Amino acid sequence: MAALSGLASALESYRGRDRLIRTLGYCCQLVGGVLVEKYPARSEVGMRLLALSSQLSHCRTILRLFDDLAMFMYTKQYGLGAEEEDVFVRCVSVLSNLADQLYYPCEHIAWAADAKVLHVDSAWWWSLSTALWGLSLLLGIARSLWMVLKLRKKLRSPTAAFTSQLPRSKWRAVEAQIQSEVLTVLSNLADLANAVHWLPPGVLWAGRFPVWLVGLLGTVSSLLSVYQAVRAGGRADATTP
Repeated sequence: MAALSGLASALESYRGRDRLIRTLGYCCQLVGGVLVEKYPARSEVGMRLLALSSQLSHCRTILRLFDDLAMFMYTKQYGLGAEEEDVFVRCVSVLSNLADQLYYPCEHIAWAADAKVLHVDSAWWWSLSTALWGLSLLLGIARSLWMVLKLRKKLRSPTAAFTSQLPRSKWRAVEAQIQSEVLTVLSNLADLANAVHWLPPGVLWAGRFPVWLVGLLGTVSSLLSVYQAVRAGGRADATTP
């Protein structure tokens, strides 16, 4: 019952529903791709799973039509990162916010072109939105790696006042932050591999992944995201008086 209650609570939020739809979509793509490629006798089932995966992906695209305002408010609130002490983190975060902000309208135009609402080349807009997504992932990886290096340097410095005066609870919080950043790197790397695959042919390994591998990478990324969300919720519950 507790698990069902937690799932129901997650589904009440937009982010929770998006994580579930994403995970289900990539799992269907993974299983469907394996059945179609490796087990011809089950290819019909595999094709149905791939069709379901495509519909779930389309569902997420439709829902993202309403994300622009939320992203704009976040970008505006962060601004140039004046409250950020680290200059590198500030610059990377500003560029990442810019890439994310531009991603949404590009994807909307591509969707509208596919839906025959606009008479433009949807392939070009899809490629542009994918490139912006890939850039955002690269910047996110750079930020997380930088944070891991900084935090580990602090923890390993025997002469720093940080290590001698830090309470054990705070020490554990820093270690948890390091683990979170590492998981973010792994998740973003999996997504980045797929982003490059969806770029126009001729760009690195674009178009070379089999369907099941795209599903596998997306599933790994999605499960890591779900795990981080659950763990963050657990820490919040533990610190609630």
